[in-house]
Parts: sequence; structure tokens; C-alpha cells
Amino acid sequence: MRSSEITSKAKSNLALALKLLPRERRDDMVVFYAYCRVIDDIADDETVDVAERKSALSSWREGVLTGFADPNDFQREVADLQAKHDIPGELMAALIDGCLMDTEVQRFGTWEELQQYSWKVASSVGLVSLKLLGATNRASESYAVQLGQALQLTNILRDIDEDLRNGSRIYLPLDDFARFQYSEHDLIRRVNDHRFQAMMSFQADRAETLFRQAAESLPEDDRKSLTAAEVMREIYQTLLRQMRADEFRVFEKRYSLPAWKKMAILAKHMIP
Repeated sequence: MRSSEITSKAKSNLALALKLLPRERRDDMVVFYAYCRVIDDIADDETVDVAERKSALSSWREGVLTGFADPNDFQREVADLQAKHDIPGELMAALIDGCLMDTEVQRFGTWEELQQYSWKVASSVGLVSLKLLGATNRASESYAVQLGQALQLTNILRDIDEDLRNGSRIYLPLDDFARFQYSEHDLIRRVNDHRFQAMMSFQADRAETLFRQAAESLPEDDRKSLTAAEVMREIYQTLLRQMRADEFRVFEKRYSLPAWKKMAILAKHMIP
């Protein structure tokens, strides 16, 4: 399967944002998005034995670091993309390292530990995207790292129930559970009380700070190149605020923005 087929099967906010890009850059981002999708899907496929998933991820890791021995069509696309944009193999492999962590039940003791994981699965993706989108100012790296952290934390808050159902995954830092006197057992039982509300609000404040820091660190000379990233920022920040306004009913539903609201955000960023 080629990258365009993989991407067309996955409806995402990124796919909407990519509509803003010139054809060549959009095609490159489609390949990279498909790469991220494939790696994530391998890690999450619980119908496959963990050892087999780890082996598949390790094979991909070796391929992006040292080259694919017998590449399929899609792996050739990924290798060509790396060569075209001089993308370090270590940066491509960071996502795989994070997804390898997801093949086992784990917990994060502190916010700092969660940030290290988020750097692998989100900030590294942002840093690669800078190259594909044509950003040239080194200061944009700070933007990519902070935005990646903000997007990942928003996803974690939205997907709490889904993650519990998918291998009892819990991504919120354990020291925050202790801070609000809320337990893993409470979360597994889907207890939504004042303690849960306080903990979720605390996390949302943390994400809002990251969104703000990202926006403030965006260099003016890269603003046009990173318009698609700014669309992503506004979509996810709006989603975060929707969850907060609805008192984080994440055990009852999976939050998303209606198509008209996404299109309104897209249209706003299309106007010079």
C-alpha cells in the first residue's frame, strides 16, 4: 500500500490542514503522515502478539536508521523522503521508540517523564514537519516541540476512556493523581467527581500554557510556512476548551469539532 492510500483511509485533522499546502509539500507530508500512521497502527494492533509487533517496529527502526534491505513501495517512499529533505534517521526513529513503549503497560511517574515520551511521539514529528513545510528559522524548533507537547496532552485528555479500553493504558502522571487524591482505581472505575474535575482542569491549564508558549515562539518569517501547523494548533486548542466547558465528560463520549467549525478555522487561515 502506498502513502496516499494509507492517508485516505485515515480521516484526521491533519488531512484538513494539509489542504493549505502547495502540491509538492502536501505530497511530502502525506508520505510522512502515512509513516506515522503505520508505526502507530503496528504498536496498537492488539490482535498481533507483542513480540511480533516489537519485531515489526524494530525492522522499521533499522530501515530509517541504516536503510531498508528489501523495501516495499511504501518504504521506498519513506526512504526517498528522508533523502530529499536530509531528515536524520534518529529523528524518524524517535517516533518508533515512543510507540515501542506503547506495546507494554506502563505508567509515568511525573510530568517530566510524560514529556520525554511526548517528545518521542509528538515533538519529533513536529521537528520533521518543519523540514517538510519549509521552515528555515532555527527558533521554529521551539515552536514544534511545544506544540507537539500541547497536541499530545490534549489527545491524552480526550482519549482517556479509549486508552483504558486499549490495554489499560494510563498516560496522566501518577504524581498528579496523588496531588488530587484520585487513584488509578478511580480512573479505571470511570469516577468523574470533583477530584477528577480538578485533575483534568490542571492538565488543561498545562496544555493551554504549552499552546500559548508555542504561539509566542513562532518566528514571524516562518509563519506562512507553518500555517498548516497553526490550523492544527487552533483546532486542538478549541477542542481542549470544548472539553473543559463540557466538564470533561470523557468517559461518556469522544470529543471532536463539527466539520463546519474546522472549515471556519481553515478558512480563517487561508485569508492572507
